[in-house]
Amino acid sequence: MTTMTLAKALNESLRKALDTDPKVLIMGEDVGKLGGVFRITDGLQKDFGEDRVIDTPLAESGIVGTAVGLALRGYRPVVEIQFDGFVFPAYDQIVTQLAKMHARSLGTVKLPVVVRIPYGGGIGAVEHHSESPEALFAHVAGLKVVTPSNASDAYWMLQQAIQSDDPVIFFEPKRRYWDKGEVSTEAIPSPLHGARVALAGTDLTLAAYGPMVKVCLEAARAAAEEGNSVEVLDLRSISPIDFDTIQASVEKTRRLVVVHEAPVFLGSGSEIAARITERCFYHLEAPVLRVGGFHAPYPPARIEEEYLPGLDRVLDAVDRSLAY
Repeated sequence: MTTMTLAKALNESLRKALDTDPKVLIMGEDVGKLGGVFRITDGLQKDFGEDRVIDTPLAESGIVGTAVGLALRGYRPVVEIQFDGFVFPAYDQIVTQLAKMHARSLGTVKLPVVVRIPYGGGIGAVEHHSESPEALFAHVAGLKVVTPSNASDAYWMLQQAIQSDDPVIFFEPKRRYWDKGEVSTEAIPSPLHGARVALAGTDLTLAAYGPMVKVCLEAARAAAEEGNSVEVLDLRSISPIDFDTIQASVEKTRRLVVVHEAPVFLGSGSEIAARITERCFYHLEAPVLRVGGFHAPYPPARIEEEYLPGLDRVLDAVDRSLAY
């Protein structure tokens, strides 16, 4: 076991992938000499060369389009999008090519491309640097969408994403980059698309992913001080979603609150609320509640704390659910 930050775990995971498979390439803006704006690729170009860690022009559509071509020729490109809001010039390539080509070819073509996207707020950055667009990708058939919440998952989930023959959108919670955790590089990883119980409880289920898992764990500890036992699920995968694990938890606790940074309106919590209501209707003691961002453009840094769902808003939802 080694203690490292989430950012360092991603760096070590990329290093392992480059070392293990000569077909793995890293591409993106400033990923080489600079090591990425968050230094996730720090030192990799120096050790593996400019042919494998490639500084690209500032053209996201070209980066992903090139990755599609490389994947067709047998490579496994790992593409970095510098910030969440910069992905949209590449959205056309991702949705119309990357997500479709496997089905379009009747399964004969595989596109093992990973698109890494730092996402979410909490770092005092403006719009295009703090957004959570995961639902826009989860809605697209043919894409897998995952996000780790801790260093160990960051290390292993990135390995699994790179090894996958399907295109994977890999969202990295940027405000958790500097959170430390234990990482075992010899462990047997959990299934890439399986949720995990981060904290067991009996009275209510909090389901979250990425940056909000830590907030939900804090909320569960605060609720425990008032005598309420809250179970926290780390969903890890947004497409597909591990509904079986959520269902098992809700059948036990009979209450569910879904939490994410993205706006509540048509967010991934909407699908979870609908599906669990269908599956668990006769088990539920309260309606499924959702906590998330507001349906508004991301605000200036000085008021982002009012925009982001924090401990108070999560605990308010917990209290409202338990009050039914």
